[in-house]
Amino acid sequence: MTTLVTGATGNTGRHVVAELVRRGERVRALTRNPFAAKGKLPPSAELVAGTHTAPAELAGAFDGVSRLHITVTAGLADVGPELVRRAVDAGVRRITVVWGGFVGPVEQAVADSGVEWTRLEPQEFMSNTLTWVESIRAEGVVREPYDFPSALVHEADIGAVAAAVLLDDGHAGRAYNLTGPEVLTARERLAVLSQAIGRDVNLLRITHEQAVDRLIDKGVSRADAEYVVDWYASSSADSKTVVDTVERVTRRPARTFADWVSEHADRFR
Repeated sequence: MTTLVTGATGNTGRHVVAELVRRGERVRALTRNPFAAKGKLPPSAELVAGTHTAPAELAGAFDGVSRLHITVTAGLADVGPELVRRAVDAGVRRITVVWGGFVGPVEQAVADSGVEWTRLEPQEFMSNTLTWVESIRAEGVVREPYDFPSALVHEADIGAVAAAVLLDDGHAGRAYNLTGPEVLTARERLAVLSQAIGRDVNLLRITHEQAVDRLIDKGVSRADAEYVVDWYASSSADSKTVVDTVERVTRRPARTFADWVSEHADRFR
């Protein structure tokens, strides 16, 4: 059987591909630029040009596919239900979907698809820390409006859970909250980073509106910028409560933030 992974070179998609390949599965990796994707994904993965935001152009991508992994991204809300419908019509019988932070049209279409489905609801990605790279390297500081606690999850653990759910029985119809093994504030994360790179990094507080404007300056819409900063201002209980879903599904402990930092420390030096 073949699994189609959309957004295959993305933050979590590449980990889904890698884990499926590690488990000996046939994987078709959907990416906008297969040539650029070479070297980023395992050699045995079949690279297919396309994007999940243009489902009408994916007829061939579904040939022989029985399992599908979707990551909800910007621009998918309007066409995601069509993507799900085309997948099911083509013979897909098991779907995993990484939500976009809430149950929207795509997540609902998956739940209503009539096939086996599992929704993955990861809390804050550890990889969000990469947004600090520039200011840490240039100034040794991080500017944030809130010193918020977060049960950060390693993106590779999201990929490992997705692969297990796609391949193993017993997960249909479930929504899995995914966290790491600890809750850390921004200052606590910076302490781990400081130790890893051998340099003190300090947190400088900015206002809520300054944080919104910073995202807008990077091309984010005001609505999306306000949503993100509001989430940090009043994050949900789920986002700061550790659960053992990763360990229960994958049968191994969730990766720590120190694990993540050891993999990426050179980028902050």
